[in-house]
Amino acid sequence: MSNKLTKALALVLAAAMTLTACSSGSSNNNGETTKPAENQTTESTTPAEPEKTEAEPITDLVLTRLATQEMETFNILYSQNFSDFYFLTNMIDSLVEVDPDGKVVPAIAESWESNEDATVWTFHIREGVKWVDVNGNEKGDVTSYDWATALEWVMNFYKNESSHISQPSQLIKGAAEYYEYTKGLSEEEGRALTAGEGSKFLEMVGISCPDANTLVYTCTGPTPYFESFPAWAGLYPMAQGMIDELGIDGVKAMDNTNYWYNGCYLMTSYIQGNEKVFTKNPKYWDTECTRFDTVTIKMVESNDVAFQLYQNGEIDYVALTESNLQTISSDPNNAYYDYLVELRPAKYAYPFHWNFNKNKEDGTPDVNYNTAIANTAFRKSLYYGLNLTDYFKRTNSINPMSCENDFYTMKGLIYDTKGTEYTELVRQAMGLPEHNGETPVRLNADKFNEYKAQAIEELTAAGVTFPVEFDYYISGSSQTALDSANVLKQVFSNSLGDDYVVLNIKTYVSSYSQEVRTPRLMSFNINGWGADFGDPINYLGQEIMGDDGAYYANSYSYINTVEENENTKELLDTYRTFTEMVNKANEITDTDARLQAFAEAEAYMIDNVLVLPCNYNVSWCLTKIDPYSQMYAIFGCQNDKMKNWVTNANGFTTEEIAASAAK
Repeated sequence: MSNKLTKALALVLAAAMTLTACSSGSSNNNGETTKPAENQTTESTTPAEPEKTEAEPITDLVLTRLATQEMETFNILYSQNFSDFYFLTNMIDSLVEVDPDGKVVPAIAESWESNEDATVWTFHIREGVKWVDVNGNEKGDVTSYDWATALEWVMNFYKNESSHISQPSQLIKGAAEYYEYTKGLSEEEGRALTAGEGSKFLEMVGISCPDANTLVYTCTGPTPYFESFPAWAGLYPMAQGMIDELGIDGVKAMDNTNYWYNGCYLMTSYIQGNEKVFTKNPKYWDTECTRFDTVTIKMVESNDVAFQLYQNGEIDYVALTESNLQTISSDPNNAYYDYLVELRPAKYAYPFHWNFNKNKEDGTPDVNYNTAIANTAFRKSLYYGLNLTDYFKRTNSINPMSCENDFYTMKGLIYDTKGTEYTELVRQAMGLPEHNGETPVRLNADKFNEYKAQAIEELTAAGVTFPVEFDYYISGSSQTALDSANVLKQVFSNSLGDDYVVLNIKTYVSSYSQEVRTPRLMSFNINGWGADFGDPINYLGQEIMGDDGAYYANSYSYINTVEENENTKELLDTYRTFTEMVNKANEITDTDARLQAFAEAEAYMIDNVLVLPCNYNVSWCLTKIDPYSQMYAIFGCQNDKMKNWVTNANGFTTEEIAASAAK
């Protein structure tokens, strides 16, 4: 690496150190960062102010999305997919939003407060906010009743199909009981329910609307982090007028043409698998914010295609592939050499989610794999043996170990009252050393060989044949996905040995959910979870047994469908213990004791490799958008909202972005 790029990287790292110092000093439960003292910034950590680039801001933004990241629904109350949130959070606003530091700030709620023990939260809805159609015509006022209607939709078994029920069940009084009540009704009875005056919903659930501009939530217990909750997709509003107009089935199938908007933009053009066009909402409530006149989203086959478009001046941002990053960073004469930008970590922590009840493509159980993955020694051999460094390079070839992830919960979500970040508590509970910047710290050759030998002995006795075959599915049309899968296949081979485990790369045509996940064909999925609010239950609660709202337990591990026998008893007992630990931790209201209990539960889950932590997404890009002007939070779904973005039509340099980071 040349001295010139090394110097630029040093500026970025110095800025990152400044930001880390801010966040690690915070003790707020909602993940807010504290402002550093004036004298904390020194010459050694602050890059020199770059020469100002003479360029006009962009008014008509053009971006790309991978074709594999197509929308699956227009209903934000139903979706749990970041690909949907990317679009939808630009079309609809909630009570609060976040700023570039991840701080909760007013949106449709102009203010809020709680009672002394944080069990009751009152939000004050600003006047004059409008629902509009795709042409900007007014459909009605946005009122407190829209949040009651939305919560009734979410907690109604027959309307939202159990999506997003976990968080309200845990936090909002009576929500879980209402869900069970609707579940016991006939479909016709359940679909007929509303959140109107005198309704069963308002009678049972801790939500009230004293008037059109006042919204009150009553929690199940002290919830000091509740102000971060409305940044979560399941607490967005829905107008009863839209339900009346479209019908329940119509809402489930709605598109951009009949959607009711209250957000920054209207989606004035939608072509499935192709281009999307956003147009500035003329009736948007925030008249002081900066928005683009239009935003065009081009769906592309790969990041290589996007890079060509960036080179041609057709788009304003591109994520760099491994090869593109290496090509640029190794050549000081490359036109983009001084424009390389390392992004902040995305809000998702990615683990391997094992499928504990896998089927073959003919629909029969994959007994060999299922027996192996249920074995604790086998999973522990994967934990201690799998070296993912080369896989990290697919995201970040310059600084791959910045992608190393040792935990299930994303770093920076919450701090205890002493200022200790939560995943540091998990590290301590696991007895795990600090990152060394060279190799994943969980690797241990002696333990790998020990557990491999144990697994072979135990599994051979159980009838398992080696190598155990893992099926990994990717989009058949994505060269980028294929390249990454080939690297992962080699990682498995180099780390574990082809005589022990073999990774098979398989493809799907258009829908991973329908073609792979629902028929349970994958051995594992590397999928990240972004927090909905600032508390570990939002992560660990997705993995517990016996909970309809536990997303990963029900849709990825399928642990609730595993039949108990001599080969699965240990696995199921481990899951039961983990579930009990999580549920007990969730009953604790003292912040420090609560976080410690969750940390011990997470350490237990990882020690037994119910999941295997994989990576953070720390990527490089070329950009005409200053990433430090964008919303950034570890919780919620709003980080892609295209509001108040600072742009430069000439593109930002490494040093300019380092200066933004330092500020």
